[in-house]
Amino acid sequence: MRSTSRRVVAMIGVAAMLVAGLTACGGNGKSAPTNNKVGVLLPDTASSPRWVSADPNEINKQCKAYKLTCLVDNANGSATTQQAQAQSMINDGIGVLLLVNLDPGSGAAIQSLARQHNVVTVDYDRLTSGGSASYYVSYDNVQVGVDQGTALTQCPQVTGKASVNYVEIDGAATDNNAAQFAQGYNSVLSKQSGWSKLADQSGNWDAATAQTVFTTMLGQHPDVNAVMVANDTMAQSVLNVLESQNLAGKVAVSGQDATAGGLDNIMAGTQCFTVYKPVAGEADAAVKLASQILAGQKVTAPATTKDPTNGREVPSFLATPTVITKANVATPVNDGYVTYAAVCPTAATQQLCAANGITNK
Repeated sequence: MRSTSRRVVAMIGVAAMLVAGLTACGGNGKSAPTNNKVGVLLPDTASSPRWVSADPNEINKQCKAYKLTCLVDNANGSATTQQAQAQSMINDGIGVLLLVNLDPGSGAAIQSLARQHNVVTVDYDRLTSGGSASYYVSYDNVQVGVDQGTALTQCPQVTGKASVNYVEIDGAATDNNAAQFAQGYNSVLSKQSGWSKLADQSGNWDAATAQTVFTTMLGQHPDVNAVMVANDTMAQSVLNVLESQNLAGKVAVSGQDATAGGLDNIMAGTQCFTVYKPVAGEADAAVKLASQILAGQKVTAPATTKDPTNGREVPSFLATPTVITKANVATPVNDGYVTYAAVCPTAATQQLCAANGITNK
């Protein structure tokens, strides 16, 4: 499934909203601003399934509720494409731009372009280091990392061991989120008595890179007990390598994003945990914020996040993550974050699902 085409949420009450200064209210009580165009730039379709369906679907749902016209595009991993998409949206008259940058430089350039046209930018999920976003909407990514590190130390493969050898496969070096995740889990793992980090390398949020990186790591350190890997997509690559060496389930492996594959691996016992960050925690807050900005409201954020490049404190809305283990593996499915069909597509996975409380409602 690809998410390259622009999807436009239909306007409700167009005539009323075209009257200057008029604010219309729907049956749900949510206000519709006079300028109701929002641009949403997503990064790729490979690093996580969320960018293909979860985020676009939730964003479009909220845009409809707030009577906003939202233009949603995916850059397919190309900064040049994302720049062109931004220009097109600005030409279409957007008032707010939600941006998931591909790298700080290209993200900052898009934000500079937007400011030139009086478009308010909001960093969505990833902070654009050195950028000029008016707000940042994400999860508390340092806490995500702390949760990952803590959960890894509690995996059955390492519990009770006097010494643990581990390696890390981090996210992309260009992604401030990856730096914050690493800050969080390193703050935990570096303090564990008997734990020794043998290697640490970026996986670039890319499955193929992660597989190559971990193959090298395992060759150099065959006595590894745990792998601190930043998300489920790369965790699958790690598990592929471990399985080829008959080590799957014997080495503690982490994850993040609560993907269907990650949940399957948790039920199978090869992946210890994932981190669940319901898209609604970001999308709902971001679309509401966009609506308020377009309505001319002064919005005060409950937190700030320091830009590591320029030191600016960016007003922030940060949601709280949840660790998913075998004990609560059904939660993302029960919440509707992932579907039963995606998690339980075969007879074998359906048996695992039934055994772990995941039912086809």
